[in-house]
Amino acid sequence: MPTTPIPKKLLARQHEITADFLRLIDAHLADIAAGRVTEMLEIRDFAAQLCIHPTHLSNTIKLATGHSPCYFFEARIMDLARLLLRDSTRSVADIAGSLTYDPSNFTKFFKRFEGSTPKHYREQVWAARRAESETVTI
Repeated sequence: MPTTPIPKKLLARQHEITADFLRLIDAHLADIAAGRVTEMLEIRDFAAQLCIHPTHLSNTIKLATGHSPCYFFEARIMDLARLLLRDSTRSVADIAGSLTYDPSNFTKFFKRFEGSTPKHYREQVWAARRAESETVTI
C-alpha cells in the first residue's frame, strides 16, 4: 500500500511544538520548585501558552515522539520529586505540598512510577550514601 510522504515543513513544526512544550514544562517545574508558582498547570494550559488546541498538542507530540504529553510531564515531575527527596531534609508532606499535591496523592503518584513510597525511596538513598561513605579504600 503506497504511503503519502509527510512534507518536511510539517515534520519541522511537529518537532518545534514538541521542543517548545518540553521547554514550557521545564520552566514551569523550575517555578514550582522555586516557589514562584503554587498551582500545577495542565496539558491544556501548556497548549494555550503555545496557542494551539490541546488535542493538536497531544496528537503532535504523540506523532513526533511516540509518547503522550502526560508521559513527559509526569516523568519530569518524578525527576524533580526524586531530586527533592534525595537532597533535602524537608518532610515528604512539605515536598508534596511544594509540588501541589496533598501527601496521600503524592505518595500514590510516586509509588505508581517509582515502585516505592517517597519515604522508602528516601531511606534507600540515605542508606546507599551511608554505605558509600563507610567503604574504606586501601
